[in-house]
Amino acid sequence: MNKTYNIVLEAICAALITICSWISLQIMDIPFTLQTFGIFLVLFTIGGKRGTISILIYILLGLIGVPVFAGFKSGPAALIGPTGGFIIGFIFVGLCYWLLDELCFKKLKKSSARRLAFCIIEGVILEVVLYVFGVIWFMVVYTRNTGDIGLAAVLSMCVYPFLIPDLVKLIAAASASLRTHSIVKQQ
Repeated sequence: MNKTYNIVLEAICAALITICSWISLQIMDIPFTLQTFGIFLVLFTIGGKRGTISILIYILLGLIGVPVFAGFKSGPAALIGPTGGFIIGFIFVGLCYWLLDELCFKKLKKSSARRLAFCIIEGVILEVVLYVFGVIWFMVVYTRNTGDIGLAAVLSMCVYPFLIPDLVKLIAAASASLRTHSIVKQQ
């Protein structure tokens, strides 16, 4: 595979994640971005290795001050704040997808229907990884900065409102990847 092709593809995918992070819908005072849609679309389209590299590029751009995160935020403060664990969690989502796909699912994704089903199954597993990482991070940062907070309170703030929207975004990304996956050269 051409190195230049991979570099350009990873950069385009980092830009796609950025654009999806900027798109926000406000429903009952809860902001929903397309950030996870972008993450899953990238992973399902270009695979775990290149997808994880794209996620790292996205996070490093934000870390050095490029406003790539939701709400046009950037810098170390966005990563070390209470919700920064979800952004850092994207790295683990990419790595877990890479591992799951290589060990379990890649060979099973022969037809479009099977590919869609297995992308959704992998996506649900990855959402759990993201929620666990983000919730633990949120609890640690919140406790350090504000005081003790219970798991039920954190789940009601950081997980429950997002379950259905995240599932919809996951299914949309898996469906869109059926088309985009066939266009992109695979390694």
